[in-house]
Amino acid sequence: MAEQTTIDEVNEFFDTAATFLKLDSGIKELLKNPWRELKVSIPITMDSGELKVFSGYRVQHNAARGPYKGGVRYHPDADINEIESLASLMTWKTALVDIPFGGAKGGVQCNPLELSNTELNRITRRYTQNISHILGVNRDIPAPDLGTNSQTMAWMMDAYGQTYGYTPGIVTGKPVQLGGSVGRESATGLGVFFLLEQFANDLNIDRSKTRIVIQGSGNVGLWTALFAYERGFKIIAISDVDGGIFSSNGLNILELKQYLEQSKSIANFPNSEPISNSDLLELECDFLIPAAIDRVINETNVSRIKPNYIIEAANHPITPEADKILQDKHVTIIPDIIANSGGVIVSYFEWTQNLYQHKWSEERISTELKTIIIKAFNEVKILSQTENMSYRQAAFSIGIAKVLEASRLRGFLEK
Repeated sequence: MAEQTTIDEVNEFFDTAATFLKLDSGIKELLKNPWRELKVSIPITMDSGELKVFSGYRVQHNAARGPYKGGVRYHPDADINEIESLASLMTWKTALVDIPFGGAKGGVQCNPLELSNTELNRITRRYTQNISHILGVNRDIPAPDLGTNSQTMAWMMDAYGQTYGYTPGIVTGKPVQLGGSVGRESATGLGVFFLLEQFANDLNIDRSKTRIVIQGSGNVGLWTALFAYERGFKIIAISDVDGGIFSSNGLNILELKQYLEQSKSIANFPNSEPISNSDLLELECDFLIPAAIDRVINETNVSRIKPNYIIEAANHPITPEADKILQDKHVTIIPDIIANSGGVIVSYFEWTQNLYQHKWSEERISTELKTIIIKAFNEVKILSQTENMSYRQAAFSIGIAKVLEASRLRGFLEK
């Protein structure tokens, strides 16, 4: 049997929800298949003078509910399969949290850690120019993702603007000085924290005794850890790409943030023990929060995964096979399409602010984010309990049903 690609695995989750919704094969094909896929060549003169050609992609999955929305990632594995799977997840995510976007994703196959700032600038500008004809504030709005950041979005906005004029709403996740929103950098981590807090409150858990393990100390993992630590939760382990650190008494995340800023690594953080990324995932804990890359919990390690609850801060961190095993072990999983939706929700706020040229306060951003994400979570929880299904199946079912309704209303489908 051929190894499943990421898009195969995401579609497996889709198919489970489609069975519950009793969708026929034609409707399933309509909803699964992307509306448009674009591959572009990106020839760049490197700092050395050598000409190098990179591959770039933009997949526009579905726009029945509004303009395409989705990040751009720079990563060696950002191939068409990965981009397609992430674009489809964005479709269900934006529908689930009920913001007026469809799903898209972009990527360039490169390793940003091996490229200079000037090389990244050239790649971004050429990539933007090559896909600009399918972008637009009411058509497709990119955002940062793995390997990209607010600076990348500033370059994209500028490259697009050189052809089409000043258009701050063409990307989200920009620097605040260029029309970005306050709270956008921390938004995904804040959304994860709101769900962690809600879950702890629902279950009447003593947060000071709650052992939390976070895989990843990048933007999402570190902000999640900070918010949780400041509200009294105990984080016993966290990692970066080179490994993790552990303390049974809990880590001081405020001090860790300062340490990270100085040393650029969590290694040798005082009052902690080193631990590998694989061992970190297998620690005894209450909440495990994978906040790094995809497919980290799979058939090879799922038997050793021990948390009571998993919050998927990363995109697609659990394979379908591992998901089934965890369900059999009665591990509750809050799926990625709601858990990490804080980023796209605040991107929606940024886009709205750009259209109106009016800035919101950070307090308003936080309040409205919490309102939207908790409302969506409660809908998922109610459907899960009513139909005796997993949170993932409930989340996909709600998202797919909303896209299907919009498709029917727009006339794509007969009643």
